[in-house]
Amino acid sequence: MAESLAAILRWYADMGVDIALDDVPHDRFAESRASGCEKMRSLSAAPPETIEASHRVMREPATALPPKAIEAARDQAAAAQNLGDLCERLSRFEGCGLKATATRLVFGDGNPSADIMFIGEAPGADEDREGVPFVGRAGQLLDKMLVSIGLDREKVYIANVVPWRPPGNRTPTPLETAACLPFTRRQIELVNPKILVCLGAASAQTLLGGKEGIMRMRGRWFAYSAGNTEIRALAMLHPAYLLRQPAQKKLAWQDLRMLGKEINRLQLFAKGIGEREGT
Repeated sequence: MAESLAAILRWYADMGVDIALDDVPHDRFAESRASGCEKMRSLSAAPPETIEASHRVMREPATALPPKAIEAARDQAAAAQNLGDLCERLSRFEGCGLKATATRLVFGDGNPSADIMFIGEAPGADEDREGVPFVGRAGQLLDKMLVSIGLDREKVYIANVVPWRPPGNRTPTPLETAACLPFTRRQIELVNPKILVCLGAASAQTLLGGKEGIMRMRGRWFAYSAGNTEIRALAMLHPAYLLRQPAQKKLAWQDLRMLGKEINRLQLFAKGIGEREGT
């Protein structure tokens, strides 16, 4: 019996259900139907012009952040002088709704002056609890991938496009990504890596501007613009995807070999990864 209950709890955790919101269960479907009926009743009793206005709102969902919100995010990000300052400003930022549902901000991990920076999509349940990116099963696989080409977390810097966990580990919406993007771009500028590795489609498409799927983007070098600097960027499969599709690890190994060759070409090992000239 105990084993069965433990298995159920593990299943809930894997599905993203890791916190109790109330002491008693609620029929959310019934509540949804009731709220829908109330909305319809209110629309029926409203004047025609009010009904038309309400219909326009429902037909035209928001697809972009308000200009003031974008400007505020850009101003806050641009004003940050170092990673600590950026982290503090991001913790006070109220422009992304994920902050209200996440446990904590997941900012970054590793060497803040590293020559190689990895960026994933968003934190998961383990990352949300610990406040550190890539510490769950996907993170453990990433650590093994790093070791396979002579890297570890002391030689790289790791972050996500979105620093707060979406409920149930869902994909962040375009609005959520757009709200956080100025901070992510500033984070890259402050780390100033020689190589940027985008893990997964969301990261690659957001930062590299591609519309193709990750299978078409992976294994290719791109140019990422960071201010007046161009950074070599590589798209790779996300470790979480590799856990679901272990047969694709052969593609990840090909990409890791590409990364290793570029590291050697740039002679990053020769001077010590993370050790900059003049520092």
